[in-house]
Amino acid sequence: MASPAKKRKQPQGNEERRKRRSGGTLALDDLKALGHQLLSSRAHINNLPVLLSFLSPSSPVALALESLISIQSFFVPLFPEIPSSLSVPNKRSEAPTDDGEEKDVELVFKDWLRERFGEFLNGLIEITVSEQSVDALRDVALDAIMDFVKLGKDGRFHSAIYHRFLHRIVRATSAVDPLLDLLGPKYFKYIDVRYFTYTSMDKIIKSFESKIGKATLHSDEDSSKLSSMEFPVRIMYNILSHCPPSEAEKEQSYEMWSQLGISSKVGKLSSNDPVSDAEPENSRKVDTDVSSSSHITKKIKLKFAKAWISFLKLPLPVDVYKEVLASIHQTIIPYLANPSILCDFLTRSYDIGGVVSVMALNGLFILMTQHGLEYPKFYEKLYALLTPAIFMAKHRAGFFQLLDTCLKSSYLPAYLAATFAKKLSRLALAVPPSGALIIIAVIHNLLRRHPAINFLVHQPIGDENDRDTSVEDNRSGEDARESDNGNINLSAKLGTDPFNIQECDPAKSNAMRSSLWEIETLRHHYTPAVSRFVASLENDLTVRAKTSEVTVADFSSGSYATVFREEVRRRIKQVPIAFYKVIPSTLFDNSEFPGWTFGNQQNDKQELNARQNEVTV
Repeated sequence: MASPAKKRKQPQGNEERRKRRSGGTLALDDLKALGHQLLSSRAHINNLPVLLSFLSPSSPVALALESLISIQSFFVPLFPEIPSSLSVPNKRSEAPTDDGEEKDVELVFKDWLRERFGEFLNGLIEITVSEQSVDALRDVALDAIMDFVKLGKDGRFHSAIYHRFLHRIVRATSAVDPLLDLLGPKYFKYIDVRYFTYTSMDKIIKSFESKIGKATLHSDEDSSKLSSMEFPVRIMYNILSHCPPSEAEKEQSYEMWSQLGISSKVGKLSSNDPVSDAEPENSRKVDTDVSSSSHITKKIKLKFAKAWISFLKLPLPVDVYKEVLASIHQTIIPYLANPSILCDFLTRSYDIGGVVSVMALNGLFILMTQHGLEYPKFYEKLYALLTPAIFMAKHRAGFFQLLDTCLKSSYLPAYLAATFAKKLSRLALAVPPSGALIIIAVIHNLLRRHPAINFLVHQPIGDENDRDTSVEDNRSGEDARESDNGNINLSAKLGTDPFNIQECDPAKSNAMRSSLWEIETLRHHYTPAVSRFVASLENDLTVRAKTSEVTVADFSSGSYATVFREEVRRRIKQVPIAFYKVIPSTLFDNSEFPGWTFGNQQNDKQELNARQNEVTV
């Protein structure tokens, strides 16, 4: 048999190659014959480039599928012999010399195989990423890639191939959702696939971060570079969000894709470990499983945290930023070994203001209440978020439930509770009916939880100065900043409200000298649901035994449609009816519109016809 090296140098002049060069096409049967010859003997090794030429998203599906199966069957048994440096497919061995020619020929052959395998791998990845690929072909190509991933040395996970695969996905120029929809359910259930996904994504993200760090917004070139990275960032987020986090309490036995999984040492006992002969073998096995599970959990949590923290350091597009904030308390924080590492990201998001602050509130609240985060200006920022726009926001339901929870503590200073109650009551004059219902529910709970501010319901004129001293022991030291300067002037101006809604500092808003007079206006609200619900504030809410808190969640998702729907469903016992002694002949009476005459339309027509007849005669 001629040497492969010599065959490689010779022009490939077989019939199929000539047919290919002359512009002809191979039929499916011809392609099957080429594949059968390639698998039967190394003498037909030159069939491999012909088969590789059909491995493309633009090729007919049947031909591409047949080429894929034939080439995969060829490379699987030879894969252990291919050099491991797959990440550098263009690197080649030196030319053979006269001494040891057979040995050099074998090296050249392996080097040539490595290049062809690199082409094969690139073709598979291109099929999985391309939008032109049909789902069936993409599915087979993905399975072929993952089959080679688990054929690493000694049964290990081939991280180089998998990293190359993920790097190409991130660099895709079109949507990769069909690929991720396949990759997630089929392979992300394996713990080692998830582990190496986090590892590779951390490396890829850091390479992007280094490129972005050198760019600035002052030059047009760097600005275009930053905008061009928005699409890869979205793909990174899709990959990380498709990869489910590990739950140690639910995953007692971890399923691995490769033979050895994450590490060959996990789950094995050392021969030098002192084990009592009297200890049952089953108990030793259980202890080993528990220790290996805990070890795997620690490793996967570490990689999970590194990947997400690296991702959150990138300049995220607005839509991705909002998606992360909306789900961070459910998909990221519970699975971190140390959630406090997110404090910088969440506090920075909370300081931005607007909708971003609203969405960051949930995660920040969890860090404060469950993980000991200290954020001194939390209530000032929360107070600033209370604007009319928040009642129309998409995430208003979760915000108002969190607002009610944040104001639940009995240790909340009286001035702070009064400030929130007063600002909410002022906003009730400018919000939709559904927003007014939420405001009444929150104020109801505030008055019930904090009896020291019940004077706001009815504060007679002139009592606001006495009120400042009577509740001073319930106010914090920060509230002492409310000086008594101008108290006489404020109280002297009858009909003016000392509350300053434009003040950003709750301690300086003068809420303790005001009253909830806005609630009285809601008694005459045009929506019956609002005017009925505000009557609940007439009860003495300081008597906790006879009252109960209102569930804000029942009103937080309201809108005009829900208010109207609830009003239509109400069963009304008494309906207003108009009684007339004589049935009116016209819609309006002459006395209602002086100078106007309203008559019977039929009589007017008869009179008009009579006049026309007179003119004719």
